[in-house]
Amino acid sequence: MAEYSYQSKTREGYIVEGVVDAPNQNSAVDILHSKGYVILSLEPLQGSLFEYDLGGFLSRPNSKDLTIFTRQLSTLIDADMPLSEGLRTLAKQVEKPAFKKIISEIAESVEGGSLLSASIAQFPNLFSPFYVRLVQSGEISGKLHESLLYLADYVERTQSINSKIKGALTYPAFIVFSLAGVGILMIVYVLPQLLAIFEEVGNVDLPFTTIALIWITNFVNGNLILMGLIFFIATFLATYFIRSPEGKIWLDNLKIKIPSLGPIVRNLYLARIAESLSTLMKAGIPIIDALKITSDLVGNSVYRDIVLDAEESVKSGGTISSALSKYKEIPPLFSSMITIGERTGKMDFILEHVANFYKNESESSIQNISQIIEPFLILVLGVAVAGLISSILLPIYNIVGGG
Repeated sequence: MAEYSYQSKTREGYIVEGVVDAPNQNSAVDILHSKGYVILSLEPLQGSLFEYDLGGFLSRPNSKDLTIFTRQLSTLIDADMPLSEGLRTLAKQVEKPAFKKIISEIAESVEGGSLLSASIAQFPNLFSPFYVRLVQSGEISGKLHESLLYLADYVERTQSINSKIKGALTYPAFIVFSLAGVGILMIVYVLPQLLAIFEEVGNVDLPFTTIALIWITNFVNGNLILMGLIFFIATFLATYFIRSPEGKIWLDNLKIKIPSLGPIVRNLYLARIAESLSTLMKAGIPIIDALKITSDLVGNSVYRDIVLDAEESVKSGGTISSALSKYKEIPPLFSSMITIGERTGKMDFILEHVANFYKNESESSIQNISQIIEPFLILVLGVAVAGLISSILLPIYNIVGGG
């Protein structure tokens, strides 16, 4: 695919500029004509592949960009600004070239007669099915402003939770990688010279930990290339496995079963399921479609299969609660609350409260992640320090004392 920069005139007489992807120039002309544009100029864009890929990678829109865009578009629509004009206005304000291009293409699609939901659906990596369906429901109900406002809040909440998780795990991760780095440096550069003292003395009875440390140090330094090769092969195989369907299922199971951290992750998934279902039902999305969309959004293959099973249960005349209650990954409280919602006909209301409950539970637990991990880190550091002392300092003390 090549890129062509164009300047065209719309049916309404507006001059529009942008970039179109097409296999060749004739195809680019056909694409622009299909949108009803009168082409004023069309030129191929030149640039090295490296510059394009690097620029696109560095300017990819993130959750924060999406939140700002959604909230600003909601405000412009509420101010009765035409949708296409609002999109063009936002495209001018965006600094990231890749995001500017996306918004411009959405604006072109809207100017060509497409709905906003259909236009943003062309960019699934940025706009999730949940986002698209809520925009679609807003268009149908005439409440696009309110749908966009909710979406901005939703994306912002999701980003906030992700930031809290990353922040809570930063310190433990730093300690672990630092410990591993210091250990490698000591084995490769420090310990060989230090342990050579014991080999020169020869007659001293060395503790088992010292003998083991000497063996490990000699083995690592004698097989650095082999161990490096094994490390890269193991990393490649592990990455390949995790990306496979079986590996993804294994990893998703591991996430919700890790001691101490598993309950936090489960609460996050449960909150996401409840909030997505509640929002989609309030927007008038049929329950079967809502379950299907939620299964794509949950982000865990275990819970995706559970939600899909609930969808099949509803299709066959059953209930959501009866399907969920079969799984140990669904707490009794969750399925019981859904049972109440089904009986009272207030499913969206109940799900909203369930989502708030599990969000509060997960957020309070996230703040304590560091406190959960710190005792384990202290234990690891203590064992490492004790091992070094018993392996190096005590033998040296014995040599000096014996001399």
